[in-house]
Amino acid sequence: MSTPDGELDPASARSIAAALQRLLRSAADRVSDDNAQSPLIRKLTDHLGCEFHEVLTVDEDFADWDHASLQRGVEAYLAAHSPGAEWFGISGGERHFESLDSMLTRALDFGSYRLGRPDYGTTGIAPDQNMEVVKLGMVPSRAADGTPVVLGIQTTEDFNQQVGLVVFAQEREVATAVRDEVRRLKEEHDVLRGKFVSFGVSEHMENQLVTFLPRPELTAQDVILPDGRLEGIEEHVVGIARQAERLLAAGQHLKRGVLLYGPPGTGKTHSVRYLIGRLAGYTVIQLTGPAMRFLDNAVALARRLQPAVIVLEDVDLVAEDREMYESSPILFSLLDAMDGVAEDADVVFMLTTNRVEVLERALTERPGRVDLAVEIPRPDAEGRLRLLRLYARHLRLDADLDAVVERTEGVTASFIKELLRRAVLVALRTQENVESLTDEHFAQALDGMSAPGQGLTPGLLGAATDEDLDFEDVEDPDDEVPALPRRARPRAWPGQPPSCS
Repeated sequence: MSTPDGELDPASARSIAAALQRLLRSAADRVSDDNAQSPLIRKLTDHLGCEFHEVLTVDEDFADWDHASLQRGVEAYLAAHSPGAEWFGISGGERHFESLDSMLTRALDFGSYRLGRPDYGTTGIAPDQNMEVVKLGMVPSRAADGTPVVLGIQTTEDFNQQVGLVVFAQEREVATAVRDEVRRLKEEHDVLRGKFVSFGVSEHMENQLVTFLPRPELTAQDVILPDGRLEGIEEHVVGIARQAERLLAAGQHLKRGVLLYGPPGTGKTHSVRYLIGRLAGYTVIQLTGPAMRFLDNAVALARRLQPAVIVLEDVDLVAEDREMYESSPILFSLLDAMDGVAEDADVVFMLTTNRVEVLERALTERPGRVDLAVEIPRPDAEGRLRLLRLYARHLRLDADLDAVVERTEGVTASFIKELLRRAVLVALRTQENVESLTDEHFAQALDGMSAPGQGLTPGLLGAATDEDLDFEDVEDPDDEVPALPRRARPRAWPGQPPSCS
């Protein structure tokens, strides 16, 4: 009934509202009943043998770089429990921004999604090798006891890219057991195991990017260090690896921390690359600069895939940067992470730094994390001569190398390497093919490296700084090599490793 002013009385309004609610529910139920017969919903419920409202899910998210490993884990599971099973997908709607169970619910309630083909993509598994992965799809399978389940894989395209595994079943215990078995198979077939990878940071997203790198192939002759220096490092890193089982049997620990320190350009990274090449079968994870924010991920990965190496280059650049790693300096976070790795874990932490004084306080306050610290100095005269011959190994040297060695005192391996390249460029001005280098080639190359306007070049190549190395013409009538830099006074550098134990 209506009131005198034409409005519905409260009782009538409630009655009409209740009728409308019943109508809407009836319409929704009718739509749901119709949608329940859609090929997409039937594909799921027919296999599971239940109504959609009886289906539950168990899921787990993984980092985007774990996608290939997850795919391999799922494929191994399917091969064991449902060989020949075919993937199906979903079409329509905002597929890449909703979860699988949400899409299925909307397909039932509103018909927003339909049965489609799975989405595929590719991801790297080696420096020059990719594999096909499911980006959005489901596949019918069975649990170990024969109970029907459906597995799903979905990637997200939000701020933090991830890949998710979803298991659909009637019973939670069944879905959980299947999820756990797929995770176990994923770890067993992990594509990162035994590989050399580098963590990076996306320009536009805060997600991890993993790059597969070729394992270096260097010989001891390719690494020029003072006598006994490389052998000592190798014995600590590779020697322990060779004797791992016998060391454990004797009650000794395997985890080790190595710090290589010295001026820029002296060969710290080169030495690390040599050691990586010597550790065949080890998983190597490299973090540099901003990528060190993924330290926890790297340590967890190393523990899981051991034997493993974590390489942290130029730690001094981020050692005291609190913004990089929540509220504490990353160096202390690193030392804590090293502490969290079990003593019997075959994990090597290899750190490099150009400024050991930045790290020394933290290392002495947290003793035992680094058990070997080795200085990689600028090469002496013998070292510079060996470097000249190394970098010119494909050429004939028709030059007075002793004169070049004498006049490059205080420079680094990087400087010598660049010197050889510039000498070859000089030779190419007058030769089609360079077979030999002469005094004149070296003279012009050194002259160019000390020319006005290039005062910063030596420092960028790791030579002594301006206060130690001043490039000036040397007026010596008996010297046929003009415009060579005068001898550099080597900058004082700690002769003893910092106290780390």
